[in-house]
Amino acid sequence: MATQTEIARDRLVTDFRAVIGDTEELLRATANQTGERVTAARERVEERLREAREQLTELQASVTERAKQAASATDEYVHDHPWQSAGVAAAVGFLLGLLTCRR
Repeated sequence: MATQTEIARDRLVTDFRAVIGDTEELLRATANQTGERVTAARERVEERLREAREQLTELQASVTERAKQAASATDEYVHDHPWQSAGVAAAVGFLLGLLTCRR
């Protein structure tokens, strides 16, 4: 199950992607605008957009690496403690079954 931190992180990534998309759309819409101030503003926005893309890529790599580590640790634990893992899985299944039947 996803923890609150993972859910918040996923929402942040989604929001970050939306901001990047909106910024790209704004840059396309103002592409034919001229003037020194507009050109300078566009250059700053484009640079920030490049930085944001790089940060998003790094964040995704970090999340992927953590997920791989968690999966590896879980796999190792299950192999080291198969009966305990089966018992926990059965208990969770039982509780989910009880909660589902009550509705």
